[in-house]
Amino acid sequence: MSVMSEFKQFALKGNVMDLAVGVIIGGAFGKIVDSLVNDVIMPIVGKVFGGFDFSNMYIPLNGQSPDLALVEAKKLGAVLAYGNFVTIVLNFIILAFIIFQMVKFMNSLKSAEPPPPEVAPEDIVLLREIRDSLKK
Repeated sequence: MSVMSEFKQFALKGNVMDLAVGVIIGGAFGKIVDSLVNDVIMPIVGKVFGGFDFSNMYIPLNGQSPDLALVEAKKLGAVLAYGNFVTIVLNFIILAFIIFQMVKFMNSLKSAEPPPPEVAPEDIVLLREIRDSLKK
């Protein structure tokens, strides 16, 4: 079997296609969660904590003034930008919670499905056919 035919067989399996669709949808969903965290949640959290802008939170490592914006401080040297890290961690927690809820919902749908009807053994089916033909 050639490498190309093996690859074709692998790529056309249902699981690979499902994974590809999942990755694409996950990427788009990640952007939605990014926007939710950066544009909705973090401004509210910043307001609650006295007007902090978490995206500009940093520790200067090169003698920069702590009053500078993060972009300006980075131009002057190294900084420890922990505000961005806090935002990304919050983003991850929200995304993980939403995925957990989706998996939980999908599992509840699976358990709600009725079990498939039992198939009678072949000898029983044969005996029923004989009985029905004798009745005729």
